[in-house]
Amino acid sequence: MNVTDVFPLIKAPDSWPVPVVATVAMACLAGLDLAGAVLAKEWAEHGSIRALVLGLGAFLVLFWVYASSLQYAELALVTMGWVVILQVGLVLIDRWRYGVELPPGKWVAIAVVLVAQGYLVLAPGVPGTSTEQSPPGLVADRG
Repeated sequence: MNVTDVFPLIKAPDSWPVPVVATVAMACLAGLDLAGAVLAKEWAEHGSIRALVLGLGAFLVLFWVYASSLQYAELALVTMGWVVILQVGLVLIDRWRYGVELPPGKWVAIAVVLVAQGYLVLAPGVPGTSTEQSPPGLVADRG
């Protein structure tokens, strides 16, 4: 018996193009990570067992979605996209939920980092290095 028999990887519809699957995966990963982070903060501040259990569940599901997304997209692309979305969410939650005030210089630094990360995620790659030409085992077939 294989672990994937008990916990099968999530499959995207065959009609969805890989960029759509990767984008949906990044958004789901960021959402799960954001939920887990907020639940961890709630557990740390208030000792809520409910927050602890829900946070653990969020990170378990995050791992499952992450593994599933790697069937379709490259590790670096999925991870960077996830991190960019997560960072924006965390800064906004810190600002609005926890009242963290950042000086203007830090907002400029955040913008520079986000632009640089956006470039890493969205910029075209070097010709001849697409996922179709990756070594076997790095990106699984969609079938």
